[in-house]
Amino acid sequence: MIELPEKLAHFLSEGAPALLLTVGRDGFPNTAYTWTLAPDTKRIRFTVDQGKRTLANLRHNDTSALQIVGSGDVLYLVKGHSQLIKERIEAAPFLIAMMEMVPVEIKDQSWADVVVEPLCYKWPEAQREEKLLMENTIYTEMLSVEVMEK
Repeated sequence: MIELPEKLAHFLSEGAPALLLTVGRDGFPNTAYTWTLAPDTKRIRFTVDQGKRTLANLRHNDTSALQIVGSGDVLYLVKGHSQLIKERIEAAPFLIAMMEMVPVEIKDQSWADVVVEPLCYKWPEAQREEKLLMENTIYTEMLSVEVMEK
């Protein structure tokens, strides 16, 4: 089992958006925007909308990748095997599941002297406080779930 680099583990310790890549039954890639969080240095949790192609892809094929882009020169591609750990995140006002990835490969894609802009949700000003609170409660729930080791 490999561990997340310290910079990546620290960045994901409080949660951050990322791009989730899965493979469909047709063999083509599928991309979805997701929330991610690392409860420790060995796992990354992420959300997946219920009833969407992404969740069906993960149920059929547990391999996936997360493209993580953040401030402070954080640019990683993490590949791994994922499993469903919670069918429904109660903190969300919509139907999303919680998955957990065990990384098998982590690639630092940062370049010297190149700055990348972090992925982030920019909520409409009238909804900003409400949406940030929702986002934080989702991250709190993602952190609090205990999973039994297989």
